[in-house]
Amino acid sequence: MTTDADATADGIAVAETRAARDADPAAAPRPGLELPPLTLPITRTLIVSGAIASRDYQDVHHDAEAAGEKGSPDIFMNILTTNGLVGRYLTDHFGARSVLRKVAIRLGAPNYPGDTMVLRGTITDVDGSTVQVRVVGANGLGNHVTGTVTVELAAVAR
Repeated sequence: MTTDADATADGIAVAETRAARDADPAAAPRPGLELPPLTLPITRTLIVSGAIASRDYQDVHHDAEAAGEKGSPDIFMNILTTNGLVGRYLTDHFGARSVLRKVAIRLGAPNYPGDTMVLRGTITDVDGSTVQVRVVGANGLGNHVTGTVTVELAAVAR
């Protein structure tokens, strides 16, 4: 349910976004625009809490000994946590009222505790209020996640 306060806050946020884009045309979404990177320390807490929050109780996401028995040097992040971090990255940039319409990601190198992942995005297409972003999240081993996300901008998101 949307309250009058929510509608007012949304209206103010949309107006502020439009004003910022009008004031700085370089900030308007356009193909080739690179989003600021997001650096994330990969901690045991992040890996385990992400697995628990997504109800992924596979032992390789919380039990280092079991992960070792299965050939992994340590526990590692699950795809659902990665998906959430990709979503956070884009909504942090485009605003909490933006809507992720399609997320197509693929995992590569595992995210192990003690590493750092840097998420980067490049806008590849803009069609009205819809933006397509190529996302890459890299760690010390290589690309952890690659993919494309379609985002509906906040000005028209409902």
